[in-house]
Amino acid sequence: MARRPLPSILSSRPALVRGRELARNAADGATDVLHPVIVIARGMRRLTAWAGGWWGRTPREQRGPALLLAAAGVVVVLMMPYGPILGAAALVASAAWMGRDRAGAPAGPTEAEAVRLQSLYEALVPYLSDPADPAPLYTHDGSWDKAFSSHEFKDGRLARLRLRYPAYFTDGEADARTRIEQLLHAKAGRGREYRFDWDEEENHLALTALPPLPTDVLAQRFVTSPSETVLGFTDADAVRRTLPVTAGGETYDAPPVVWRTGTRSVEPHLLALGQPGTGTTSLLRSIALQALVHGDVVVVDGSGTGEYACLVGRPGVLAVEDGLLGAAATLEWAGRETERRLIAVNRARQSGGQVPDDVRRPLWILVDRPTALTHLAVAEGRPDPQTLLDVPLRHGRAANVAVAVADQLDAAEALAPVVIAQTRARVVLGSLAPEHVAAVLGAPQRTTPAAEVPPGRGYARLGAGPVVRLQVPATPDPYDEDTSPADRAAVLALLPGGPPLPAPPSPGAEAALPDPEKVALRKEAVVRTVADLELG
Repeated sequence: MARRPLPSILSSRPALVRGRELARNAADGATDVLHPVIVIARGMRRLTAWAGGWWGRTPREQRGPALLLAAAGVVVVLMMPYGPILGAAALVASAAWMGRDRAGAPAGPTEAEAVRLQSLYEALVPYLSDPADPAPLYTHDGSWDKAFSSHEFKDGRLARLRLRYPAYFTDGEADARTRIEQLLHAKAGRGREYRFDWDEEENHLALTALPPLPTDVLAQRFVTSPSETVLGFTDADAVRRTLPVTAGGETYDAPPVVWRTGTRSVEPHLLALGQPGTGTTSLLRSIALQALVHGDVVVVDGSGTGEYACLVGRPGVLAVEDGLLGAAATLEWAGRETERRLIAVNRARQSGGQVPDDVRRPLWILVDRPTALTHLAVAEGRPDPQTLLDVPLRHGRAANVAVAVADQLDAAEALAPVVIAQTRARVVLGSLAPEHVAAVLGAPQRTTPAAEVPPGRGYARLGAGPVVRLQVPATPDPYDEDTSPADRAAVLALLPGGPPLPAPPSPGAEAALPDPEKVALRKEAVVRTVADLELG
């Protein structure tokens, strides 16, 4: 006869369930009651861990003074009225702050971001894997979370990625690096600039999407010393300095690319190359406006288009020449002036006296398109005017003479050897292939080429420093009809000895104003004659 089961009321299961519920409720109640104590205990543990980490990072020679300072602080607190109570309250408050629940961002990427990371991981497998590796980091059926140590997305696009690669990857070869960089550039999304930082010691590669450089910075007075010239602006993490600039009616701090000249400069001369219309002439014009604040300027315009007409007759501008004969005479005078300055400096040092003021005043020699003058000289059977730059380039640093040369990239082969050898500060502007940038700057660029290159956009390298992105301040020709009124006013305000700018007319009076009369600039009014020069 089969046994009947006991009635449910006689079973012990409901009692067990009620006991578990009571225990859970008791635990929740205790957690709520003891929550402040738990938070303070967690905070004390975090403070202890932070103190231990700080002690480990402190150099051994600084641990003794740090302990002495901490002991002195404790003694001062103990001797104060209510000091121990206030100290204990401050410790408990800091522990409560450190032990609070920090609601952070949701852990892990979204589904779409995970798909993109996995596709990027699978694309790297053929380049970063080896069949002989017993424990490969990159496999066809692997996961990206083991290879990618950190990542960041912005607006649904990859903004930052740090990945590991095996030790046997040939990261010292330029071709191997280029393949990985091109792949990451294509998979992360084109249309943006990316910077690649290779850590060969740790076998890590960091990819960073760079924001576009500001193009609305006009020519203005920059806060610099007399021996500093702002070539343009770059990324915030590329330099350790910022300057206040005004753009779009707002003032903010921007990271500049500062070129230092003078007797203590390592790269006293500059060479700027680029395609037509990329902003090399605008760069020289910006340098001239900054140099006129503390020095004298000599301009040689090989193109002969009157791009520097705004400098004619200005205080501090010794000459503006665009003809072959005038340019040769001006450069010959510059060489003799450099020699005179060297003699004056030598005599002052031998006698123990001060260097004369006219020698300490900087002299800037700005040469635009010297290869055009070279072609004219060859056609007329005259000496190359670039050879006259030998003395200023070789000895200008001691004489406080700086030379800035700008030319087109396709004419770089016609530059004199002394110009290429003595110009250690380099700038290249325009949309160029990475190999051309490396040939001009002497080092490869760390970023991918930009999809859209505005005027004045390029790269710069000062001496043996790193290659940085560069955006030249907008400094157009104020006498050009296509120049906007805002740009024209900004440049004219920086010219020395100019008349004050007229006040802008009111909106109601614009209709009553007559059309401005067009004035044609003649060559005789733009170019200063050779007879005006005081040859040494």
